[in-house]
Amino acid sequence: MSWMRQAQLVSLLVIAAGLTAACQARGDEALTAGERKAIASAIELRVKSAYDLGAGDVLTGLMSLYPREGPVYSASGGSVTTTRDSLETAVRQFWNYVGRNMRNPTWEWTAMRVDVLSSESAVMTATYRVPHLTPAGLPHVIGGAWTAVFVKRNGEWVIVHEHLSDSPSP
Repeated sequence: MSWMRQAQLVSLLVIAAGLTAACQARGDEALTAGERKAIASAIELRVKSAYDLGAGDVLTGLMSLYPREGPVYSASGGSVTTTRDSLETAVRQFWNYVGRNMRNPTWEWTAMRVDVLSSESAVMTATYRVPHLTPAGLPHVIGGAWTAVFVKRNGEWVIVHEHLSDSPSP
């Protein structure tokens, strides 16, 4: 067997071993289609409830998606936060400077896909828009895309990694 053929065989074996290890490390158990659908629906409902701008304390709703302890990685607006406290500060700043100034805002999910990785993890990618009136009464829309990694902790789906990107202004 030529050295080239041996190198190809070794490469294939390394790739196969890596894929096998990745699947085992990921906990890729055999979920039924119904179980996957139920998990995806639970996450979708949780996100939509947290972003219901007409339901009580908006900041509490938004922060309910994150774990109470441990790291939380969030990338948005060209910066990254790594703790719940720093994320809460960023969310509070957004709400105080942008959210509170929106008149009659409506959060609209234009797309939402939840990919269930296991019974304990999932990834959501969504797009959204928030039509509202400015304080001067002019129509305005903000929006963007959001990817979030969810894990199940203490029976609750929470976000541990996320990235948000704003849509370009019209």
